[in-house]
Amino acid sequence: MSRMTLLQSPTLTPIVVTPTPPVSPNGGQTRARADLQARFSDRLEVNEFLTRRLVSYQGNKTVPGFRWMKYKEGFSTQLVGDLLGEADEECVLDPFSGVGTTVLEACARNKNGTGIEIMPIGNSVANAISCTALELDEADFGHAAKAILETIQLGGSADEFRFPHVAITEGAFPQSTEQALARARKFILEYDNQAVREVLNVACMSVLEEISYTRKDGQYLRWDVKSGRTASTKLEKAYIPSLHDALAAKLRQIASDIPAIKAKYRGMKPKLILGSVLDELKGLQANSVDTVITSPPYANRYDYSRTYALELAYLGFDNDRIKKLRQDLLSATVENRSKRGQLIESYCGSEVVHAALRGVDQQDALHEALLVLRQHHRELGNPHVIRLLENYFTEMAVVIHELGRVLKPTGNVFMVNDNVRYHGEEVPVDLILADLAESAGFRCEKIWVLKRGKGNSSQQMGRFGRQEIRKCVYHWVRSDE
Repeated sequence: MSRMTLLQSPTLTPIVVTPTPPVSPNGGQTRARADLQARFSDRLEVNEFLTRRLVSYQGNKTVPGFRWMKYKEGFSTQLVGDLLGEADEECVLDPFSGVGTTVLEACARNKNGTGIEIMPIGNSVANAISCTALELDEADFGHAAKAILETIQLGGSADEFRFPHVAITEGAFPQSTEQALARARKFILEYDNQAVREVLNVACMSVLEEISYTRKDGQYLRWDVKSGRTASTKLEKAYIPSLHDALAAKLRQIASDIPAIKAKYRGMKPKLILGSVLDELKGLQANSVDTVITSPPYANRYDYSRTYALELAYLGFDNDRIKKLRQDLLSATVENRSKRGQLIESYCGSEVVHAALRGVDQQDALHEALLVLRQHHRELGNPHVIRLLENYFTEMAVVIHELGRVLKPTGNVFMVNDNVRYHGEEVPVDLILADLAESAGFRCEKIWVLKRGKGNSSQQMGRFGRQEIRKCVYHWVRSDE
């Protein structure tokens, strides 16, 4: 498949848009959302080539390197490859780069790939894949893999290297696993080969959930009853392996992937920037990027600082650093405070931020949905979802305007995102972001819709009925006018 296939395939068909009802499920106005839907209706198309597997991390479950870490926030290497195709762009950017799928795939095609990612877990994985391709010696890795497993088995005390727990991770491991983790951490931190150290670190980090009493579940961690922790959402893991057994399996997987990674990613070295997109985009040169392929956090309340708490603690984040990270992340949770004043100050009065804020302040469809939610705030499961949506679109407006600055004229943006529904009230993220993009100098070419959308929570369906929510890939082009 290629970009041309995705863009021009005869299987692209206009979506049959269900007419917006005259009132919302809560009895609120819908005129602004209906007008926005009418405006973009000719660009909403079902794309038969796009599947949930292609636009999610499911497609990477068997891909060398990307299968090491169960990092669900992303999309497949195949999607990136299809969108890049044989195009001659030189510079590719992912401002929410996760484990580096876009960046590494671009570099594999001898393009300059730049990724911005605030979660250190994703950057660690991307860097480990790059190190494997460009620096890692297979024999050195094999020797280190054998040695770390022997160190774990031999026993002994390494209390100074014990797992640096935070409040949310206390009691996550059996005591024997705690001791084994300390020995593994000591071995890795003292190992003198940096490339081997990078890969071993990711290997150890990638098995933490497997060897723990926890399991990631969207907005939080579920806890096994054997942990002894009191939790509203519990599970029972049938089997929890030892660190030795889980790490041995992971190291075998990594060793088997090395030849394929070296063959594919031996070209350009990626530029991986650790930091907030709201800070780091400012440092990129205007008109320097040909293509953006990305997927921002969805406005779905998922708190990555909690679901990835084990991995963050492993990387040395204490309670204060995790709390700061939670606020620095693009707002997608009910705990995020407004960054509006911070953005105005950090951009030093730049027209970019003021234009972005004007655009979001004047976005009628968004404020129509927010008004209905405010009128029913006492009935919301969490009334702070109103603040979440305000913050999300404010920050995304700034990101979009910055992308308009760094992209070359006629440059492309491809973005994967989901619509959301709160208290029965649909928020058309795809249409709102398309409107903000056009106010920032883009032309919305297409909004490709997956044939099968996303369902709703059981609570919403019980009260408001089932309403399928669109899952989309957007294609915007920077105007050359």
